[in-house]
Amino acid sequence: MEFFKKLEQKYRKYAIRNLMNYIVAFYVVGMVIQFINPLFYYQWLSLDARAILHGQIWRIVTFMIQPPFHDILSNLIMIYLYYSLGNTLERVWGAFRFNVYFFMGVLGHVLAALILYLGFGSVVYLDTSYLNLSLLLAFSVMFPDLKFLLYFIIPIKAKWIGIVYGFFAVWGMLMGSMQDRVAIIMSLLNFLIFFAMTRNYSRVNPKEIKRKQEFKAQVKMMPQTRTHHKCAVCGRTELDGEDLEFRYCSKCEGNYEYCQDHLYTHQHVTSEPQSHHAEQSE
Repeated sequence: MEFFKKLEQKYRKYAIRNLMNYIVAFYVVGMVIQFINPLFYYQWLSLDARAILHGQIWRIVTFMIQPPFHDILSNLIMIYLYYSLGNTLERVWGAFRFNVYFFMGVLGHVLAALILYLGFGSVVYLDTSYLNLSLLLAFSVMFPDLKFLLYFIIPIKAKWIGIVYGFFAVWGMLMGSMQDRVAIIMSLLNFLIFFAMTRNYSRVNPKEIKRKQEFKAQVKMMPQTRTHHKCAVCGRTELDGEDLEFRYCSKCEGNYEYCQDHLYTHQHVTSEPQSHHAEQSE
């Protein structure tokens, strides 16, 4: 975790903000291509390891434009779903961590395609299915008790959706061919590595996110001469450095905001009838 924190401090300024906006734009382009000429994607844009090794390196990026489904209505519903999941994860983790998670998934797809081609002689066209699945699994870990309306009718908690999809992934690894196992493991490697590196196992209360958003909306109404963020430990604000990032702690009671250096090292603030006590952060 310490290694990851150092990476974040050094490279977070290069993170792509609102990354899911660009991914959704990719999906929209893919829907247009899918409607006009479905074969064009497989001929020129798909993740074809053989073509990549012959110089068509743009496929490393362009394979991501394939939308989740083949009909317009399902695509619109699922694109909105993944847009919401991705943006929520970015708000909770920060842009840098979400970028790392997403692009680790992309890298896993590319490596899987190359391994299958070089090791087994198989050209497997990996699409965005496992990439989207990794977002859903991450969301189900972070927000296990958040409810979805399945088919807009049936309420179901995120953790059960994650368990079901995780079961099918495990089933594919156990019962599928060696090529299937490589594809699944490499494609979901971002989920396994990221949570092992960052220890982001803490559950986040959706109400906490709403409270933070309301507080930020109030902050925007302040005069511009005042600072919007201040670390509750060291007192630094956004005026002390452009690279500083500030986040709230879901375990602290009240609007306590911390810089990236104290987010994981501060003592949690909780309230008692006549006093305050702090418990040591994990």
